Amino acid sequence: MCHGARPARGQQWGRWRGRAARVGQQATVPAELRGLCRGPGQLLEVPVPVPDLRGRTSRVLVNPCSELTRQAALGGTFLIPYLIALVFEGIPLFHIELAIGQRLRRGSIGVWMAISPYLGGVGLGCLTVSFLVSLYYNTILTWVLWYLLNSFQHPLPWSACPLDLNRTGLVEECRDSSAVSYFWYRQTLNITADISDSGSVQWQLLVCLAASWAVLYLCVIRGIETTGKAIYFTALFPYLVLTIFLIRGLTLPGATQGLVYLFTPDMQVLWNPRVWLDAATQIFFSLSLAFGGHIAFASYNPPRNNCERDAVAIALVNSMTSLYASIAVFSILGFKAVNDHGRCLDGNILRLINAFDLPDQSISRDDYTAVLARLNVSRPEWVAGLHLDACRLEDFLEKSAAGTGLAFIVFAEAVLHMPGAPGWAVLFFGMLFTLGLSSMFGNMESVITPLLDLGVMPRGVPKELLTGLACLVCFLSATCFTLQSGSYWLEIFDHYAAPLNLIFFAFFEVVGVVYVYGMKRFCDDIAWMTGRRPGLYWQVTWKVVSPLLLLTIFVAYISLLASTPPSYKAWNPQYEQFPDSGNLTGPCSPSHREVLPAKIHRCSGDAQPGPRQETSHPAGRRTLAPNLGPRLHWEPLGTG
Repeated sequence: MCHGARPARGQQWGRWRGRAARVGQQATVPAELRGLCRGPGQLLEVPVPVPDLRGRTSRVLVNPCSELTRQAALGGTFLIPYLIALVFEGIPLFHIELAIGQRLRRGSIGVWMAISPYLGGVGLGCLTVSFLVSLYYNTILTWVLWYLLNSFQHPLPWSACPLDLNRTGLVEECRDSSAVSYFWYRQTLNITADISDSGSVQWQLLVCLAASWAVLYLCVIRGIETTGKAIYFTALFPYLVLTIFLIRGLTLPGATQGLVYLFTPDMQVLWNPRVWLDAATQIFFSLSLAFGGHIAFASYNPPRNNCERDAVAIALVNSMTSLYASIAVFSILGFKAVNDHGRCLDGNILRLINAFDLPDQSISRDDYTAVLARLNVSRPEWVAGLHLDACRLEDFLEKSAAGTGLAFIVFAEAVLHMPGAPGWAVLFFGMLFTLGLSSMFGNMESVITPLLDLGVMPRGVPKELLTGLACLVCFLSATCFTLQSGSYWLEIFDHYAAPLNLIFFAFFEVVGVVYVYGMKRFCDDIAWMTGRRPGLYWQVTWKVVSPLLLLTIFVAYISLLASTPPSYKAWNPQYEQFPDSGNLTGPCSPSHREVLPAKIHRCSGDAQPGPRQETSHPAGRRTLAPNLGPRLHWEPLGTG
């Protein structure tokens, strides 16, 4: 292919690409790329985002939801493997996608078909993953929209438990868990106790789902011509809200404890291979790699745009945004943890005062530890009989949930303690909605651009119709997530639809460009586009480091999936110990299901498994789960 020549394309595709150029794509494409690299994931525990910096793994809202917490109490230690993965895996692969899309002027399928017909499956795979992710990604936006609409009232509907049918007391399920958890699991999801019980469609969620897809369609109706205008708001508004939350969070009591917890490293954790695997896989969701969106957006760039500068700048801005978001969020989570810790101390103090007939207010929070130590020496039997709660601030900091639990439970509860709670709730969920929209622009472009490359529609059909049909198919396919069991299916999609596939496709992207397209040819193309050839860093990472790293991650991920039976978390109020414990194991040991809101909060010592008991998987698969003894300490999930 001659330098500067554009591959022959269909008349319709050329018309749209030409129109994008006339509306100024040079300014909007980098903004689109930044929007695709960001998402609620950066707050939900997301891309690198928040929990990620604590070692939790989730997918950017490109994996909106989240994986269950993988590593607890990692602190700033996670930054070390994350930055290494960013330098040797994330940025090099990001540069490849921008450069090859800009040079060949095609979408994900067209690019790989142009390089080799045998690589066309990579483009089809990226299209499929983007389609699947779009289904549950926009479902997260549906939940965010529902919370946003419910935030315009005072008091907030999740601030207190509703009355029972007799109006003589509180609903038992809410009283046994918490008002925030009840609003999420019962009043929003109306969740079933098992994935095998599909339940009925939740009409309020169906309406919100339709509204979310309608808003998205209006934003992407003409591709980059319309998304380029919307991205200025969806990309800038979250920064404004994050700054407001950061200023407010840093002025709250407990902010210091939250930030110290975030950045306190534990170097011994680096010996855990899982930490490195989490960091390496997190890059894919942080930068939205291997989805095809970057290739599609880059194809709109001017032929001589400096794609190397864009790759480095956008990757660094994305990581800095994640760090910025984590500081804002953990300052507020520290405030919540200090409040919860204080209430825990107050409860224990009240028990001591009543048990030992002490004067009211004779024990302050500051004196509690010393008083308890004296009573443990003088009256150990009495103190043991009180069953006091273990009130450690570190435990409350570690209880911060990941993924959807962070936004819809932990943060929803945190805003309740802030003056003017409805206003803060509107800002927070409004920010999440705009973040999600900016990422969905890229997801839909990853679907629509390859369809245009394939010529699935006749030339006379306008792109607006193709975009509308794509959104309609996605909406109809996503209605299953509005069932009462929908959140279970979303969690399964989140865990198994994208991660392994993205690693697989990314490996073949690097191999396809470096060893099929040719390293020399690719470097010549970059030199023609940017004015200089790639340096030693780029060539070594593309040719050796990135392929080996991706192959290692792929093998490690396969081993992890093979050793960990599929699982999902379930909310079952009928469970006899709800919500104080679960009948199945949690993060300390594999199981096929876990009862919510209970989760293992801390493992005191090495739990010794008892006799193995056989449990049935809801879908018919059977798995063996150890029967853990009482040495596991359980606490409710998402409760104060």
